[in-house]
Amino acid sequence: MRPSDSFVTTAYVGEIGLAREDITPPAGIYARNWGRAQHDVATGVHRPLTVTACAFAGSTPLILLAADLGWWKNPEDEWLVRGALLAGLKLNPSQLLLSLSHTHAGPGLYREDAPRTGGALIAPYLAQLTDRLLAAARAALAQAQPARLSWRYGRCDLAQNRDLPELGTTRYLVGHNPALAADDTLLVGRIETATDARPLATLVNYACHPTTLAWDNPLISPDYPGALRETVENATGAPCLFLQGASGELAPAEQYLGDPAVADRHGRRLGYAVLSVLAGWPQALQAPAGVVESGAPLAVTRHAPEPTSTVLGATLAPIALPLKPLPTVAEIEAQLQTCTDRAIGERLWRQRGVRRGVGDGTSAPLSLWVWRLGEAVLVAAPSEAYSALQLELRARFPGRIVVVLNLTNGSLGYLPPHQHYERNQYAVWQTPFAAGSLEALIAAATTRVAQALASS
Repeated sequence: MRPSDSFVTTAYVGEIGLAREDITPPAGIYARNWGRAQHDVATGVHRPLTVTACAFAGSTPLILLAADLGWWKNPEDEWLVRGALLAGLKLNPSQLLLSLSHTHAGPGLYREDAPRTGGALIAPYLAQLTDRLLAAARAALAQAQPARLSWRYGRCDLAQNRDLPELGTTRYLVGHNPALAADDTLLVGRIETATDARPLATLVNYACHPTTLAWDNPLISPDYPGALRETVENATGAPCLFLQGASGELAPAEQYLGDPAVADRHGRRLGYAVLSVLAGWPQALQAPAGVVESGAPLAVTRHAPEPTSTVLGATLAPIALPLKPLPTVAEIEAQLQTCTDRAIGERLWRQRGVRRGVGDGTSAPLSLWVWRLGEAVLVAAPSEAYSALQLELRARFPGRIVVVLNLTNGSLGYLPPHQHYERNQYAVWQTPFAAGSLEALIAAATTRVAQALASS
């Protein structure tokens, strides 16, 4: 079940502030994100990386940070940044969401890469990054003003299924599979001043891996979200925040390239879809106003005031998920000592970080954030969930807006559907979580969303 394109929910009304900071790393930083890559350092910048803060002010403020970053390789580096943000802003962990766009053309965020070429720049960059995130959050809080946030669904077919059976084998490739439908849902949020409806920001929640640029690209880049923002901001005059959705199996059909122009083309494509949604936004809700007989019986509608809500809330709940049988950290390190293949070594390096993140037990907690923004809900987790997460939640709460964020406040691995665990595919052997974990997350999120919506 997919939400209606034209559905507009009750608007949240409250104090909202926006701010942006540049988080582009220094030239020469370690930026090898692909096992196939032959370069270790970025040689230049395609587009600047940014963080945009959206602050919902009040007695218990909520701060959403949308950052052009890839993923965290261990929990220590992630907490180094987020813990400092919580302390500096005097927030509890439920009040802050650091959501990564998941660009695969960003800088290294792993301090243990320090011995590698350009790796010495990572720790100073994380310190600078923390300062910039704090500055954006504080500025957004300081600039908060009476505003309204409303939502509308649309469509964009940039995202395609990327679980591709390899002919003649039992293996699945990570590549475009035109035989399977993809969730093309686009959710657009519009923030405007409460007094004169002046645009303050556009929120774009869309599920699609930013993997246009791959091993042949030596440039720091936000990938397609960069041109998306430029396209929307040029038209609206207000900041645009990109919020990565449940994109575990979704990516552009045209990807793994070295040409930034393709990433820009993808971004404009999504940006035009966003502008189409904004252009079709009704000035007010349409309410039935009777029937006019004019050759045909015409159902007439007229403008009606849009309902509003001031409810704001946040919850954080750990969910215990079972782990697959996995090699220990020590066993992975032993394999690294003897590995001579660069691509396999990169895979083991990442596997070690994931294993350290979940520990050596048989289960691990996955944090789940649920925010209530008026009559809309935002669900976020530090995983790469498949799109079933957003599809199921939106189907289970018809008539509600459900925003779903991957890779938020951490990066702990994929969550594919349970039936995929019979396959030989990347998402299955990459994840530390056992079959049924996605379904457990969906069930827990359903319960938490229902509780959030029942509260006043």
